[in-house]
Amino acid sequence: MTAAESRPCQISIIIPHWNGISVLSECLDSLLGDVPEDTEIIVVDNHSTDGSPQYLKERYPQVRLVENRENRGYAGGCNDGAAVASGRYYLFLNNDTIHRPGWIQTLVAALEAEPDVAAVQPKILNYYQRDLFDYAGGSGGELDLFVYPFARGRIFQSQERDEGQYDDPVDIFWASGTALMVRAECFREVGRFDESFFAHMEEIDLCWKFHLQGKRVKIIPSAVIYHRNAVTLTMYSFRKYYLNHRNSLMLLLTNYNLPLTLYLFPLRFVLEWVALGYALVYRDWNHVRGICAALGWLIFHPGDIVRRRRFVRSVRTVKDRQLVRSLYRGSIVVAYYVLRKKSYRALGLGSPR
Repeated sequence: MTAAESRPCQISIIIPHWNGISVLSECLDSLLGDVPEDTEIIVVDNHSTDGSPQYLKERYPQVRLVENRENRGYAGGCNDGAAVASGRYYLFLNNDTIHRPGWIQTLVAALEAEPDVAAVQPKILNYYQRDLFDYAGGSGGELDLFVYPFARGRIFQSQERDEGQYDDPVDIFWASGTALMVRAECFREVGRFDESFFAHMEEIDLCWKFHLQGKRVKIIPSAVIYHRNAVTLTMYSFRKYYLNHRNSLMLLLTNYNLPLTLYLFPLRFVLEWVALGYALVYRDWNHVRGICAALGWLIFHPGDIVRRRRFVRSVRTVKDRQLVRSLYRGSIVVAYYVLRKKSYRALGLGSPR
């Protein structure tokens, strides 16, 4: 791993990257046209095979490059970037994004205004349909009791059009890793991203641990970016299904206290079998394989579950009784598929908390 010398700055923008020179180039051009002063941009190349490192050195010499010898995923790549970063704030950013002017300054101002807020995200709209909320975060992430994530503007595959209905800067449960700004000190206090996630839901885990320390997470919709979505890992691939199911189950088994875990896991296990049956009916073999592989991982990795439970307990200062107030206290699966509630507002939530 190589990197240029570090200097103290206010903002460290950390971009994990694996292949896709043209996508990364568009992201960097968008950033460099509006980057605030006292900012460093760090690209962590996860062993690309398309010549990305050399291209970056030649085309963007002002960008600091970290070169990994293997693909360490989103979590590992972000941690590697943070290890050489010197900013007070870390902005973890997907390489397949472009941005409205002033968005970074808006996020910084929000963190500086409220010291108990550990993380913020911008409003994330779709790159191709720019009045549509993006799948990966929309206008702020939420979670139900069974650890199924959804967002203001997106529930499962239903994405709403942005008509200003979620433009209030409110507390949320998780901020999207597509564009996640955190206080560097808070990030270090909760142990950075857990690299066992590799990709998907590591930002939910991070924000969950912020909540367990009594800190807040917010959406700042006046900051706006556009996201291509599923460029690195395609939407309906086996790998994506596997990581989504495995990581969600891992969160449930490790981030709740033991009594709540023992109460919720059997119910969630039933929902996994429902999802498996659904995938079989529609012959979605990637989904079938992904669910089976996720359940198999849990069976053969009890030590990882114990390790994570111990670590989460070590950072916890807030009881689950208080944490549960920040969750959707029902099943988003039942609400969406049985009750046919396809939008965030249909859940009767309005602005959460």
